[in-house]
Amino acid sequence: MSYIDGNLLEGERVVFRTRLHWKLLVGPALFLLATLVPPAWLYLRQSWTGWVLLAPAAGLVVLLAAIVKRTSSDFAVTNKRVMMKTGIFNTRSVELLLSKIEAIAVNQTLGGRMLGYGNIVVTGSGGTEEAFSDIQAPLEFRRAVQSVTDAQTVPIDTPSRIPATER
Repeated sequence: MSYIDGNLLEGERVVFRTRLHWKLLVGPALFLLATLVPPAWLYLRQSWTGWVLLAPAAGLVVLLAAIVKRTSSDFAVTNKRVMMKTGIFNTRSVELLLSKIEAIAVNQTLGGRMLGYGNIVVTGSGGTEEAFSDIQAPLEFRRAVQSVTDAQTVPIDTPSRIPATER
């Protein structure tokens, strides 16, 4: 069970969910491929020793760490609050009531716009800022917060709805 699902309040439902972008895995995957080249070359030259496998093992550890980082991060918008959690051993979680959110800033590079990732900064009441990097679909995250907030806004009574005796 994810952090988000395990911490929902009664009557609370998830409107939008996302995680860290897959670009987080590109560097470690390339590192793993690079560590596989020397053992393959030594194997072909028949100068093989068991110590050569240390480099690919290190590459595999780096890739697994990135996979764990991506899968352990959870970002959600519910009908009551915004919930964000990263990490397994050292966790960081932020939960903000929708009524306490003043702004959500989205920062994207050109590559981020093309691949669908970016950084978000959630500003709560009192000016507290919570920043998260490399979020998948940051514009949709902001749009989900705005749509839920708009749905909860109570329309202001217009003069035509006020009884004539009270005007």
